[in-house]
Amino acid sequence: MPTKLLGRVIEKMRDAPKLWINITSATIYRHAEDRPQDEETGDLGYGFSIDVCRQWEQAFFETNTTSTRKIALRLGIVLGREDGAFPRLLNLVRYGLGGKQGDGQQYVSWIHEQDVAASTAWLMEHQELNGIINCTAPQPIKNTDLMACIRKAYGVAFGLPSPAWLLEIGAQLIGTETELILKSRWVLPKRLTDSGFRFQFQKAEYAVKDIISLRI
Repeated sequence: MPTKLLGRVIEKMRDAPKLWINITSATIYRHAEDRPQDEETGDLGYGFSIDVCRQWEQAFFETNTTSTRKIALRLGIVLGREDGAFPRLLNLVRYGLGGKQGDGQQYVSWIHEQDVAASTAWLMEHQELNGIINCTAPQPIKNTDLMACIRKAYGVAFGLPSPAWLLEIGAQLIGTETELILKSRWVLPKRLTDSGFRFQFQKAEYAVKDIISLRI
């Protein structure tokens, strides 16, 4: 595993880096519709993607890098202009398919790409922070509301919904899992906000408007 290899290299360095940030995933938490999950009270989930995240973080923290501060950054769904989730969601809206996915009640823990960069810089400056850090916007949003937000910002009045059975077929065709769409990720960045970090984009509507205005 590259994480273990990198850890062994850092262990042997005379002038080791002061900080090692390992990007993991907020999907490590369980499907949550009852309450939010943070670094202190969150419950880990089960399944393939969660198992991968567990092993990834275990390999990261098992390395003996006494001179290097380590942070496992549990990253949410990054909303940005060029790649990732947002261009795909916008394409659904463009072609009239921008309705809810499944029942639409699953939470989406997102973060604007600029806040990812800003939070990384913040972690570099604040040496008291280490261990597990959630990197998501402080206001998660339900899938149905996120899609409505994108439609409004793009000027599309209606979008056909995608029921769970249709998503299952589509996932099989492209070799992925419907968990990526239907899992409710209700994750809060408690340690970042407690440390004083201020998000530029706290609400999804602000992030969506910003990204769409730059794409048009």
